[in-house]
Amino acid sequence: MLSIFKPAPHKAPVDEAHVDPLYRRLRWQIFMGIFFGYAAYYLVRKNFALAMPYLIDQGFSRGDLGFALSGISIAYGISKFIMGSVSDRSNPRVFLPAGLILAAAVMLFMGFVPWATSSIAIMFVLLFLCGWFQGMGWPPCGRTMVHWWSQKERGGIVSVWNCAHNVGGGIPPLLFLLGMAWFNDWHAALYMPAFGAILLAVFAFMTMRDTPQSCGLPPIEEYKNDYPPDYVKESAEQELTAKQIFMQYILPNKLLWYIALANVFVYLLRYGILDWSPTYLKEVKHFALDKSSWAYFLYEYAGIPGTLLCGWMSDKVFKGNRGATGVFFMVLVTIATVVYWLNPVGNPGIDMACMITIGFLIYGPVMLIGLHALELAPKKAAGTAAGFTGLFGYLGGSVAASAIVGYTVDFFGWDGGFIVMIAGCVLAVLLLLLTMLSENKHKAQLAKNA
Repeated sequence: MLSIFKPAPHKAPVDEAHVDPLYRRLRWQIFMGIFFGYAAYYLVRKNFALAMPYLIDQGFSRGDLGFALSGISIAYGISKFIMGSVSDRSNPRVFLPAGLILAAAVMLFMGFVPWATSSIAIMFVLLFLCGWFQGMGWPPCGRTMVHWWSQKERGGIVSVWNCAHNVGGGIPPLLFLLGMAWFNDWHAALYMPAFGAILLAVFAFMTMRDTPQSCGLPPIEEYKNDYPPDYVKESAEQELTAKQIFMQYILPNKLLWYIALANVFVYLLRYGILDWSPTYLKEVKHFALDKSSWAYFLYEYAGIPGTLLCGWMSDKVFKGNRGATGVFFMVLVTIATVVYWLNPVGNPGIDMACMITIGFLIYGPVMLIGLHALELAPKKAAGTAAGFTGLFGYLGGSVAASAIVGYTVDFFGWDGGFIVMIAGCVLAVLLLLLTMLSENKHKAQLAKNA
């Protein structure tokens, strides 16, 4: 590991009188850093989808562009897993901004150098590089949250932080419209979000910190007097090797495998709608650029109240059963997707309402799977656990959303593409049901042994 990424050393403990005010101030500051820092990753993750209708006009096929776009997902899925392991032994203050700046640099290159969008092979390679750097975003945020917020706080804090997906994901179409107004250049879809991402990378570096101990503070469990049942300070605060993380806490974890597989199909729907809606709305529903851009924006921003509601329902209505909450939301999102597909041309209000409804519903299960992964591993293995579920979500679900849906539409039309996505919804529901049943059995066994 490069020395620049090494965890920050522990500082001498601060006076007891200063612990509470310093903890309070730093937690707000750090949350702003990981929230807007991670939101910035979404400025340069799926903005390529906004350029795809213009590339189709230049002669590229949907399937080929879907394959090029899958480069991000393939690289991101692998990188999130590998970089998750690296991030568990790194300083997130440096790790997150570094990945963000590198991803933005790739998008700047694609936006300003015509050669970069001249062939599918070149676009795939560049998007693969961007995707690899994207893998440096989620894991350091997960590491930060499990070190600065105790177990009882994490449901709320993760659901609020998860809205960063939507805050960042909804901005690229607006930056694209601004760039088109200023420069009348569709390449603005690539370079305008990249400039914003670089500015937010600087902000993240200024506000983020490593562990509480690196700031002279006690561990979060001690500060909040909130200890997990098996917490032992010496071992809980000890950094783990990659082998220990994989062999003890990842590979034997059956529930982690279930939610990772469910993540494949949750991501298939999430990115199937997100990646292809600009093209689908233009070709099938005859939306103009401004309308399809606003639909894309509303899809993302509807996820904010949806995610918060899902987090609240998971804690209060379903009593912490993440699997049951996921089943509830995925059944509703399946219905909304069917309506979006079957709605006849000429009803733009219904199309917009469906986009908003799907966005409102889909990000709750996305958040729950990430939260569940953090809960199923010790905090020193949190980045790897999150990376493991991300590996399945992106390498399976997001790649399928980009390439398989694209080629299916080429050969079987949009009906075929929607059948693939709806089948994914059904499989997600079945796997989350299995998770729910296994989780109930696991909790009953723990209660029996207590």
